[in-house]
Amino acid sequence: MQKETEPAAKVELADLAFLKGGEFEHYSGLLEECPTQKLKQGEVLIHVGEPNELLYLLVSGRLKIQLNLELDAIAFLEPGEVVGELSLIDGQLTSAYVVAEADSSLLVLDGQTMWSLLDASPIARNLLISLARRLRQGDSQILTSQYLQREYQTYAISDALTGVHNRRWFNKVMSRQMERSQKGQQALSLLLIDIDGFKKYNETNGQTAGDRVLYTVARKIRDGMRPGEIIARYGADEFVALLPDTDASTCLQIGERLCKTIAATQAYSSDRSSLPPVTISIGVTEMKMTDTPETFVGTAEKNLEEGKNRGEK
Repeated sequence: MQKETEPAAKVELADLAFLKGGEFEHYSGLLEECPTQKLKQGEVLIHVGEPNELLYLLVSGRLKIQLNLELDAIAFLEPGEVVGELSLIDGQLTSAYVVAEADSSLLVLDGQTMWSLLDASPIARNLLISLARRLRQGDSQILTSQYLQREYQTYAISDALTGVHNRRWFNKVMSRQMERSQKGQQALSLLLIDIDGFKKYNETNGQTAGDRVLYTVARKIRDGMRPGEIIARYGADEFVALLPDTDASTCLQIGERLCKTIAATQAYSSDRSSLPPVTISIGVTEMKMTDTPETFVGTAEKNLEEGKNRGEK
């Protein structure tokens, strides 16, 4: 019975777009060594900001690509397409989420297997076609998405490395929130968060380690926020959080809790080895009813600098 099912599996793989045009028998042995992975609908295959050393070939089902799990998909993948190729080829951290749109089955190829397959020119051509199609499809869907056009117009809203919102998006949202809070006479506070000695950390441990720390700190800050509170990456080593209906005293308590959380957080390199810990400093401010976005953030920057000068965390 097993012998009867093997040819069917080979025909199924040979018909996939990624493998078309080549002599399947020449590389079928490589594919037979590859494990398969099953995903349930809604299961996340790839997370933003993670190292990736695998190429996934979609055998059945459907996948979607999202810049943020709260936003619409920017592309969909059908059987025969591959995912994970960009981060595998350039060695950078992943820049999007890959989620199962339906129950799916994937063939998992490591880097050595992928490069062995690329020795066959039709497969190299197929991979380039896949990349070109992916970029075109992503551009098209981002430009035509009514949600993105309405809210964020022509620019992206997320920081690719950390997965949180970017500074441009934050500035727009902050202005709107300030107007609402000022009209309603409601409290609004801001946390400006800086990773202590980050430039030296990068010089000592390398930029890859620094990227992993940025990703880890961003996730911990986001996890520490309550519903309705907004976090964004504000600079190379800075994050900002906007807290509606929160006064300075409560904001200070939240900032102190975040400092303790980050100090106790362990970051890991791509090979899962431990990285040196980091600490953060925070500037806290509560909005005055006469504040502009510039003076609001400016006060937080001043308080952050004063805290660093006093040696406070």
